[in-house]
Amino acid sequence: MDPWNILFVILVLLALQPALARWIVSQQRRQTIERIERARRSRLMLLIHRQETVSILGIPVMRFIDMNDAEAIVRAIELTPPETPIDFVLHTPGGLMLASVQIARALKRHPSKVTVFIPHYAMSGGTLIALAADEIVLTPNALLGTVDPQVDGAPASALLRVVAEKPVADIDDDTLILADVARKAVAEITAEVSALLSESMASEQADGIARALSEGRWTHDYGMSVTEAKLLGLPVVADMPREILALMDLYAQPPRRPGAVST
Repeated sequence: MDPWNILFVILVLLALQPALARWIVSQQRRQTIERIERARRSRLMLLIHRQETVSILGIPVMRFIDMNDAEAIVRAIELTPPETPIDFVLHTPGGLMLASVQIARALKRHPSKVTVFIPHYAMSGGTLIALAADEIVLTPNALLGTVDPQVDGAPASALLRVVAEKPVADIDDDTLILADVARKAVAEITAEVSALLSESMASEQADGIARALSEGRWTHDYGMSVTEAKLLGLPVVADMPREILALMDLYAQPPRRPGAVST
């Protein structure tokens, strides 16, 4: 064969290799999802945000829960038959609270059992989504987070504390405005968490958990262990199926790969 033809074939194969590799992984994911669905007789959904950096024009971009995620997942929930349980694999640092609330409410309205699997962590808005489940399944080292609101990059609880501890005359107007927003944000998320939990536990207990998670008791990136979550009263178990961990292996964290939403 002509050397130039050989070179051409090699170049074509090299160009196609990434696409072929992605196709193979995609097929493996689909087969694993279908196998889990058959075994559990459920609908399996995934919200996976790997946090490697993706550079666009030199600017690092990170993946978080956004309205695109909410639209895709809520539609998948709505299309799931009422008698079919939902299994939800969750791996995220959080994100837009509006999107998280929309997903959580849709899960809560589903008539059949909802199980959320957290192999590694689900923080902030991810924790809010998990609270909509009938059962939260973690690995022994997986973490949940808090849902305390952040206002203009600052913890809402800290803004409220500043306003409470300093004379009003010593506080600038911008801080007072942010504190007013913070007060409303804390009240809203506390009510949201309480509503999600009140169907499965006494209202007093639900209110207590809602306050603990939203009042700023911990820092926003604090990781809550399985033991702490149980002591708080959340419906958590540390009994992660091997099939879910095998599925997570198919969403490895290669460089320059955005997050994934699958249903």
